[in-house]
Amino acid sequence: MSTSIYKVIEVIGTSEVSWEDAAVKAVNRASQTLTDLRIAEVVSQDLKIEEGKVSAFRTKLSLSFKFKDE
Repeated sequence: MSTSIYKVIEVIGTSEVSWEDAAVKAVNRASQTLTDLRIAEVVSQDLKIEEGKVSAFRTKLSLSFKFKDE
């Protein structure tokens, strides 16, 4: 029986539209260099404020991906 090992990293996505869009952008970008992404968990969300107005949404994700078997 084989065992699976997973690595967990944190990434932060940004968007001028929404927290959801920021999360999607983070996963899409991570998937360009990481393979076999499994789970994305929202760790935190915050806003960037400039001149009293929201200028960006930021979503921090914890991403897990599976190590490849040799």
